[in-house]
Amino acid sequence: MPTVTLPPKENALFKRILRCYEHKQYRNGLKFCKQILSNPRFAEHGETLAMKGLTLNCLGKKEEAYDLVRRGLRNDLKSHVCWHVYGLLQRSDKKYDEAIKCYRNALKWDKDNLQILRDLSLLQIQMRDLEGYRETRYQLLQLRPAQRASWIGYAIAYHLLEDYEMAAKILEEFRKTQQTSPDKVDYEYSELLLYQNQVLREAGLYKEAMEHLTTYEKQICDKLAVEETKGELLLKLDRMEEATLVYQRLQERNPENWSYYHGLEKALKPANVEEKQKIYEEAWVKYPKGLVPRRLPLNFLSGEKFRECLDKYLRLNFSKGCPPVFTTLKSLYHDKEKVSIIEELVVGYETSLNNCRMFNPNDDGKEPPTTLLWVQYFLAQHFDQISQQSLALEYINAAIESTPTLIELFLVKAKIYKHAGNIKEAVKWMDEAQALDTADRFINSKCAKYMLKANMIKEAEEMCSKFTREGASAVENLNEMQCMWFQTECALAYKSMNKYGDALKKCHEIERHFVEITDDQFDFHTYCMRKMTLRSYVDLLKLEDVLRRHPFYFKAARTAIEIYLTLHDNPLTDENKELEADTANLSDKELKKLRNKQRRAQKKAQLEEEKKNAEKEKQLKNQKKKKEDDDEEIGGPKEELIPDKLAKVENPLEEAIKFLTPLKNLVKNKIETHLLAFEIYFRKEKFLLMLQSMKRAFAIDPHHPWLHQCLVRFFKAVSENKDLPESVLTVLKQEMRRLFGETCAKSFNEAFLRKHSNSIPHRVAAAKMMYYLDSSTEKKAIELATALDESLNNRSVVISTDVLEGLCNGSLGDNKETAEMYRADCHKMYPHTLAFMPPGYEENMKITVNGDASAEPEEIGNDM
Repeated sequence: MPTVTLPPKENALFKRILRCYEHKQYRNGLKFCKQILSNPRFAEHGETLAMKGLTLNCLGKKEEAYDLVRRGLRNDLKSHVCWHVYGLLQRSDKKYDEAIKCYRNALKWDKDNLQILRDLSLLQIQMRDLEGYRETRYQLLQLRPAQRASWIGYAIAYHLLEDYEMAAKILEEFRKTQQTSPDKVDYEYSELLLYQNQVLREAGLYKEAMEHLTTYEKQICDKLAVEETKGELLLKLDRMEEATLVYQRLQERNPENWSYYHGLEKALKPANVEEKQKIYEEAWVKYPKGLVPRRLPLNFLSGEKFRECLDKYLRLNFSKGCPPVFTTLKSLYHDKEKVSIIEELVVGYETSLNNCRMFNPNDDGKEPPTTLLWVQYFLAQHFDQISQQSLALEYINAAIESTPTLIELFLVKAKIYKHAGNIKEAVKWMDEAQALDTADRFINSKCAKYMLKANMIKEAEEMCSKFTREGASAVENLNEMQCMWFQTECALAYKSMNKYGDALKKCHEIERHFVEITDDQFDFHTYCMRKMTLRSYVDLLKLEDVLRRHPFYFKAARTAIEIYLTLHDNPLTDENKELEADTANLSDKELKKLRNKQRRAQKKAQLEEEKKNAEKEKQLKNQKKKKEDDDEEIGGPKEELIPDKLAKVENPLEEAIKFLTPLKNLVKNKIETHLLAFEIYFRKEKFLLMLQSMKRAFAIDPHHPWLHQCLVRFFKAVSENKDLPESVLTVLKQEMRRLFGETCAKSFNEAFLRKHSNSIPHRVAAAKMMYYLDSSTEKKAIELATALDESLNNRSVVISTDVLEGLCNGSLGDNKETAEMYRADCHKMYPHTLAFMPPGYEENMKITVNGDASAEPEEIGNDM
């Protein structure tokens, strides 16, 4: 149907519809649409139908909106307005590829429409179609050469395509058109100059960048950025004397910045450790209160010089009462020699301070009483770091006895218990810390985190509710605020309680946050060009490209993948059928007990449901009120995440791959990514993809215990699978021989054990695989895994817990007596660890939170 031209009256109404849409007056817009469409001659007017659809979409009526826009498009296929509107509709649904197609169709009928070109360029940069973006920005530059955004957008397109020289030329041409006096301070012009300099540096044109910086230095507002850039460029140009002066000026400005000292080191090029130390000794004289110039030499000094320097650094911090001193030294703990010097010095301080209130009996003047407190605080953290929790507890208890009101002490005591494997005791002490200052949000968050680690989800929510919005559920509010630490810990807690649906809900919520963060960059594409914050804008684009590399995403994705693997191996069955099967084997007394328990659980669930419904009603009322206040509500509701639906998904492995794909692209350097990929492909029987995952993992750490288990399972699967095509089998065997030197699982496992016979994690991996390959080797496998000799390396609470789990779940055979003996041995070694406590210990232990016992009271009248 050809384009219908509206008469003047209707045309004026149509223009008013467009104005109403731009000003978000959607109700008025619909009234004007109705006036045009009620005229029988224009009842099928394509552009009006399309605009009506677009307006309805903004009011959340998606289906009706799509129907109207498609109808409008069918009536007027040659209208750029209809295509543009259809593109906007697709864009609102995040279907960016489809929206780009619509915009391209719109441009066929109006190739110089500025608004369509701008919208197209936004989608292209959002989707990182950089070639298309460059072409669109070129068209915009030709149409509007006087506009600043046209030049900047075109330059950024070349910059992102890494054609730095062309980007620099465009920026220089644009800069020449800017009329600014050299003495006038103009922030936007200053940002343009700094961005231009960044492009020159990235192009490797250091000399030109230096000249550019010197020429326009007076017109740049960010003087610190100028100095720091100068320092970097002078180092690159090998002008060391000038670089030295720049870094000395920067040091005077901020003597606590590590990078300035590293820059000065590079400029002075010290020939040996003595010369390197001299740089810092000069800084000690210049900045007597500076901590960084005293801390940095500890990285490269050793022996007596290290002791001397450390002594001065620790005395200064302990006398001042500086709580984070241990954190600043934590990076030195990979060096055993330095650890022993730290221990010797600080234990010496503690002894001397106890005897004569001095660091050394030969010192002059006594130390204040708080010095001993900070020394004990440090020693507690030191012994905790080197896994001597009993000693750590002695020191922290002595410190608490002397100062029972210092929050930091309780914080460290909780941390020690957590590292010792007793999270319930850790929660108790963290709650004690929280009770000392209920207005401290950091302690509140820490306490909630520990509660989640102890699977106390309800208590954690109540703890967080002290700082969330009133009248709203704490969980909803934390989700709204994208509080991902809470959601990741919550997911892990639900997973350990086997509540897979709830855990997956949290993982999907985190995934949604990352989608939202990606979508939120949309607003900055126009804003940053308007405000000229170009360096930050380019940094934002680079960050968004690697956003899912963030630890929060990795943790959530790993949790989700592990749950989906569990659901694939053991799908959730219908609970009623399971109960019927179980009750058939019970006696009358046991059955009665079970029915009572079920009734109580049902009542409890009913009460919780009622509470939830009341909260929901309250929220709905608030939302309705909000909607009435702001009638022009944009966008429809998101699909609700229902735990049961998530846990009973049809194809768990496909869902797992959705979480895995970003990890494979962005977190290639972590071995866990490739091992999780193997676990998925192993279940899908994709042998070549398994091999690919193994090769990538092998390149990162060929001796990893988990990788060894995967390899043995892989070898066994290849040898047992008779349906593999000949060509695939040839490739697999060829690659296996080339990489691993073996294709026989048993001999490969034996070789691995011989090579790592002194490492407990490797012995456990080999033992599990020994039993996996041949169940008759159970006795030998258990002996291997349960050895706790002093001569063996890498012993820890985590690996010992893993062995105990293996003995209980059957992956190391089924031997309850051995499991109990191993638990008792581990209890002697790790007396505080909850997993190794005698049977019945947990039942007797109640955690009190703010004076209330969180453990449910024993049901006394069960059988009355």
